[in-house]
Amino acid sequence: MAQALVFASLYEGFGLPVLEAMACGCPVITSKVTSIPEVGGDSVLYVDPYSVDSIAQGMYQILTNPELSNHLRHQGLARAKLFSWERTAKGVCQVLENCLNYGNQTKD
Repeated sequence: MAQALVFASLYEGFGLPVLEAMACGCPVITSKVTSIPEVGGDSVLYVDPYSVDSIAQGMYQILTNPELSNHLRHQGLARAKLFSWERTAKGVCQVLENCLNYGNQTKD
């Protein structure tokens, strides 16, 4: 029921709060740094995390523009479906297998 998640992070490993908000249908205002753009894609409103004015402008846009807010809600819900724990686990397994195979090749 939140109007938006404001997540002006400067250092982020993956951006789970962004993904969780999108999965709940909550519009996201966030910074375009680290891994956040990989998670948010074009489904979030990006602001300059170093600028209070930019963050405030993003909040103002969401609160005063219902069309933008609804657009981000729908885009976020769709984008969140691209991520799953199962897909993540399979990806990690593939990377580990590739590393093990590479290590075995270098020993020969």
